[in-house]
Amino acid sequence: MSGTFLSPDEIKELTGRSYIKLQIEALTKMGLPFFVNGIGRPVVTRSAVEGRSSGPAPQKKAWTPRVLKTG
Repeated sequence: MSGTFLSPDEIKELTGRSYIKLQIEALTKMGLPFFVNGIGRPVVTRSAVEGRSSGPAPQKKAWTPRVLKTG
């Protein structure tokens, strides 16, 4: 399956846990971003696991010497 979100079976395999509460604890310990949907299940984006950015990379501000800053 290659949808936007991991399936419940994929989350179970990823966390090694069957119970939803334990899946949430495991995802938290792993540091993976997720949210809990309306029926209490953890939802993980596929890009969070595959390491792809879900959007454009943040732009760094150009360095400006303090003497040139106004305000």
